[in-house]
Amino acid sequence: MNTANLVLLNKKRILSTEKKKSLVAYIYIAPFYLLFLTFGIFPMISGFYISFFRWDGLSVMHFLGLENYFNLFIDPLFRKALVNTLIMGIISHIPILGGGLVLAYILNSKLIRFQNIFKTIFFMPMVTSAVAVSIIFQGLFGFNYGLINFFVKLLGEAPINWLGGDGSLIKVAVIVMFSWKWIGWNMVIYLAGMQGISTDIYEAATIDGAGHTGIFFRITVPLLKPIILFTLIQSSIGMFNLFTEPFILTNSSWTGGQNNGGLTLMMYLLNKAPQGGNAYGYASACAYVITIMIIIISFTMTSLLEERELKGGKPR
Repeated sequence: MNTANLVLLNKKRILSTEKKKSLVAYIYIAPFYLLFLTFGIFPMISGFYISFFRWDGLSVMHFLGLENYFNLFIDPLFRKALVNTLIMGIISHIPILGGGLVLAYILNSKLIRFQNIFKTIFFMPMVTSAVAVSIIFQGLFGFNYGLINFFVKLLGEAPINWLGGDGSLIKVAVIVMFSWKWIGWNMVIYLAGMQGISTDIYEAATIDGAGHTGIFFRITVPLLKPIILFTLIQSSIGMFNLFTEPFILTNSSWTGGQNNGGLTLMMYLLNKAPQGGNAYGYASACAYVITIMIIIISFTMTSLLEERELKGGKPR
């Protein structure tokens, strides 16, 4: 056998070995893609398809075109849920983002001792059962025996019906609870970002006479802009998924309590199907509208951040 044939035979053996290695790799990753296609891609495609039909889950599907989407936007209850969700989410973002940044800066600057203990305390709400937390907050905001009303009475004022009345104060309870839950999560993310900033920058600023306020607003916050954007998008998704807290606080009411004061988009959706009804086509349309809203908000925040960086002469 000549040299050319030997070289060709070796190449075939190498290719055969590489194909076997690739086949093994594909076999190992196949379960993930099968599960992703089954429980990820297929539900998304089928949900979008169902949103154009009237279907109760059992009978024959009736094509409606865009009627489900039109009916969604003319429904005053949907608009109420949307306004409630935006009000609670936007107001909650102020303490969630601002408080998380301040707490992370304090822990990163080592202004206090026992940082690990405080990290655990602040992060604990994220790993605590949402149902258990909601029940505790239901007791805090209770009308007759709530802890908050106990202090209100000590001040000589009449007790406040936080979770009843005209329903307007339900949002306050949800905002407090939602903020309390997410502030620790954002703190951990910001703290990880701050620890990635070189200490030389802080030392140089300190030598130049900068105080903690100047360092925070002129160094820490600008360098954390990508991380702040990430937490904004993440919190926005959490805002549109808000369900457990207002549901438990309003005594498991699918309508959000008195005058729909605590009604959110997720409660509205689940009340249509599968919990409160069987309008699967209508619920699917609602789910896709919520998804589009999240995409628009995420794209807008990303575009605004990029635009500001370009104006500041720092293109990404």
